[in-house]
Amino acid sequence: MKISTKGRYALRMLVDLAEHQGNSYIALKEIAERQNISKKYLEQIVPILNKSNVLRTSRGFQGGYRLAQSPSKYTVGDILRLTEGGLAPVSCLENEPVQCDRSTNCVTLPVWRGLNKAINDYLDSITLQDLLDMQRESYANDYII
Repeated sequence: MKISTKGRYALRMLVDLAEHQGNSYIALKEIAERQNISKKYLEQIVPILNKSNVLRTSRGFQGGYRLAQSPSKYTVGDILRLTEGGLAPVSCLENEPVQCDRSTNCVTLPVWRGLNKAINDYLDSITLQDLLDMQRESYANDYII
């Protein structure tokens, strides 16, 4: 499994929104500049996040984007599943129940199920708030005497 730039950039965009939103909406241009991501690329990601009610949008002069809920409500797993379409390490696990003709005799299926569970459990255990907290902690420990 390899996470695409779409998934990685969506995650960076949402962390940026969580970090900077306060009570206002944030222009996509600002996020693009801070994250060094093409605004055009972010414009392709926004509809995916809008359709899933992850973002709130405001048009006009003071318009932009903000998270629809608090950063603690969004897991990395949720975000990556939205943008990647799934996190299954092998195609036979993309549907439940497994629809592979060999599934009843597949000696490797338990390996892939275990890997799938580990991936999903791990990514679902990390929220946007956790990422913000980790970032703040690393900044707090980065001092020079």
